[in-house]
Amino acid sequence: MTTSTFAPVKRDNLSRQIADQLRRAIVEGELRADDRLPTEDELALRFGVSRPTIREALKILAAQNLIRSKRGPTGGTFINCPSVKDLSESLTCATTLLVGMDAFNMDEVLQARELLESQCCRLAALNRTEEQLARMRQQLEIQRDSNLSAEDFCASDVALHRTLVDASGNRLLGFVMYSVIEALQPVTNMVAHRFRDRTHVSRQHQRLIDALESRDADAACAIVTEQLNDLRQHLGTDSMTPAGNSH
Repeated sequence: MTTSTFAPVKRDNLSRQIADQLRRAIVEGELRADDRLPTEDELALRFGVSRPTIREALKILAAQNLIRSKRGPTGGTFINCPSVKDLSESLTCATTLLVGMDAFNMDEVLQARELLESQCCRLAALNRTEEQLARMRQQLEIQRDSNLSAEDFCASDVALHRTLVDASGNRLLGFVMYSVIEALQPVTNMVAHRFRDRTHVSRQHQRLIDALESRDADAACAIVTEQLNDLRQHLGTDSMTPAGNSH
């Protein structure tokens, strides 16, 4: 790492600026996984700031799971490579929090889910495996248990739709979709408890599995749209997206 790697920083919000520059160096490949950062003293000298400011910048990066610390003779601060699973969970938590705080209205969430999940259906009709179909059938059997609680029914519903997303074979689409599906879980629990006809939902899931098994993408998309329109009706949101009619 050369002294020209980093730009001078302004005098306000120094720790955030330093964290942003270090993050940019990671994103652009100047700093790679397992690279060792200079010491706090060295970074303070390079940025022209105090050690406490550097320490605050590193805390920001640590909170984002971008760096890790190791003690001992071979210790120091190293660039971390967060896993897809960790980042997906962070995105899911952030999306759930924003939905809970009404940053997005429920119609926007349903609309996004319909558009994205319809694409998952089209890919899954091409790429699904027998093992993925078996996992979906397993969740369907769970949902047919009349003694299942509303929360467990919802969890099984989420698991089935996550398997549908996995079956698309597109990991980036899956990364985004997990947060959209699971951000709906609290409100879906409420709907499942108060309104949803489980037999009707199970039949929809059976038709969805059958459509994927026969590689009928149009039928699979139509069932996803039907399910989300049912949720719209129960939640009192009325707008329809073109997802079910766009092909």
